[in-house]
Amino acid sequence: MTKDEEQFDGMLLAMAQQHEGGVQDLLDTIFSFLARKTDFYTGGGEGAAEKLVNSTFKKHQATALAKASAEKAERVEQERRRKERLEKKRKEEEEAAKIDEDSRIVELTDEQAAKLQTELDNKKLASEDAAVPGPSGDGAKAANGEENMEEEEEDEAEKNKLKPNAGNGADLPNYRWTQTLQEVEIRVPLKVSFLAKPKDVAVSITKKHLTCGVKGQPAIIDGDFPHEVKLEESTWVIEDGKTLLINLEKVNKMQWWAHVVTGDPEISTKKVNPEPSKLSDLDGETRGLVEKMMYDQRQKELGLPTSDEQKKQDVIKKFMEQHPEMDFSKCKFN
Repeated sequence: MTKDEEQFDGMLLAMAQQHEGGVQDLLDTIFSFLARKTDFYTGGGEGAAEKLVNSTFKKHQATALAKASAEKAERVEQERRRKERLEKKRKEEEEAAKIDEDSRIVELTDEQAAKLQTELDNKKLASEDAAVPGPSGDGAKAANGEENMEEEEEDEAEKNKLKPNAGNGADLPNYRWTQTLQEVEIRVPLKVSFLAKPKDVAVSITKKHLTCGVKGQPAIIDGDFPHEVKLEESTWVIEDGKTLLINLEKVNKMQWWAHVVTGDPEISTKKVNPEPSKLSDLDGETRGLVEKMMYDQRQKELGLPTSDEQKKQDVIKKFMEQHPEMDFSKCKFN
């Protein structure tokens, strides 16, 4: 869609929201205007107006069907990727559990412990020589203490927050919401005994506030957004006569929302799981850092070793392989 095609969207959206009968009433108004104020029906000869309407209808029908098909395919692909992630996570848990089981040994003899410590100290010195010098001594201990305090404070702040649902949103008693970095989708069950139409609901969207519900009843959602939305790109429709579907376009597309309206329960944005397709847009180094952070976070939640801890275990395992003459059967590393 080009910019010229979008220039009247705000005006047309405002008109549509004034028609309680929905699209049918909107079309009736447009064709009535053409009949009363233009020569649309008579200026092009017999059948010309109908031919033009059919031609324009088919043109935009093809676009709409193609978009719907693409969106359906994207949903199927997202579900496939979700299942792949779950399967990968299951395999990683099994492998990590197996590695943990294989790496268990008990206390070393004094001679074995001294030899192993010498090997590890040599590796540590080689690593420190190649690295940029950092804080040491009491200063380093103080810094580590401050980091631990900060982590405890962060954990305390996250304690009462909800874990995001599969769509990086939340399933609340009166509605369900999901999000990407670009938009927020809200599904509001109307809980009515009839098939609802646009005239049966009241929806008000501003840059910072949302009110919606069934006319004549208390609002289902009524509150301020935590961040601004693009009003001209935010829409709503009635789905299957039973659900109000609201799409909000974010102004800031680099920020995850913790909730839809202030006052409602918050999710932990630290546990939001971005789509792999978005990670693929990053450069190699940044993508590697993000994937490492995500992996370490999952490992911590499962009580499994992080990537750095796994490397230490690999060093010990390699040492054992390089020294088969040593008896590790009665040893244990944690």
